[in-house]
Amino acid sequence: MRALVVEALAPDFAGCAIHDIPTPTPGPGEVLVRVRAASVNFPDLLMTRGEYQFKPPPPFTLGLDLAGEVAALGEGVTGWSLGDAVVGGARLGGFAEYAVLSADALKPKPARLSFAEAAAYGAAYLTAYVALVRRARLEPGEWVLVQGAAGGVGLAAVDLAKVLGARVIAASASDEKLAQIQRLYAPDAVVNVTGGFKDKIKAITGGHGVDVIYDPVGGDVFDESVRCIAFDGRLLVIGFTSGRIPTVSVNMPLIKGFSVMGVRAGEYSRRFPERGRENAEAVWRMADQGVIRPHVHAELPLDRWREAFDLLASRQVVGKAIIRPDL
Repeated sequence: MRALVVEALAPDFAGCAIHDIPTPTPGPGEVLVRVRAASVNFPDLLMTRGEYQFKPPPPFTLGLDLAGEVAALGEGVTGWSLGDAVVGGARLGGFAEYAVLSADALKPKPARLSFAEAAAYGAAYLTAYVALVRRARLEPGEWVLVQGAAGGVGLAAVDLAKVLGARVIAASASDEKLAQIQRLYAPDAVVNVTGGFKDKIKAITGGHGVDVIYDPVGGDVFDESVRCIAFDGRLLVIGFTSGRIPTVSVNMPLIKGFSVMGVRAGEYSRRFPERGRENAEAVWRMADQGVIRPHVHAELPLDRWREAFDLLASRQVVGKAIIRPDL
């Protein structure tokens, strides 16, 4: 089969290439999936350089979230049949024509979603769910500021926060992206963070500030977020797409009475398996019912993986870039 393999850890994706490798065989409790779509996530980009928390040794095949069809069943697997449309995720393996996953990691593909849309919701919406529901314990009517709102995890947070009854402010450095977000998900307000945003947030919230800040950006955006959070607020640290890991003087959380909370959805599920299953079920149910609506920015064949990666790295994407090995 053809697969995108990381042969060596290197900048600018120089260690990545398409190779013909043996099609894997599912072991006991595993399922072989013909991959129809796999989404590009920021951790994929970091893993090509060895800069993510999970550091597999090369060579390895990237790809966290995928959707496809059951191609073979390992020993002891029940509940699945050949040809079933499924969605699932693992730390590796999605950017290939076939992938092996644990049978327990699969769910039926929501009938309302295309394969590309189904591949787009897993990690992004699970991160948003763990952040907003488990960590922040978001209440209806609270103000939520979503930084980096055009990215995959940001756009998922805008969508989910609206579903949860929050008042949502979507933030980005691009007016064009904000217009698309407004059209797709109708947040209560949008803010261009260029040139600062503290005063804009205070004006929108009537001086209250925001109760919850969802920040996958870090850097200067985090620094200013500290200045517009409400008393008893929750600042959710999702990642650092800006490239700079910020710091905060602890007198600020003391004086303003807010909490800084780290969010690692995958690690949360590994530490709390039962809650992890509940989280995955809740997100899948919302997708299946059409309550949440993942947005696909582009669908590209496996040979154009570099274009898909560059869309994310250069922050051109609104929602998700999808790799289609079946094209």
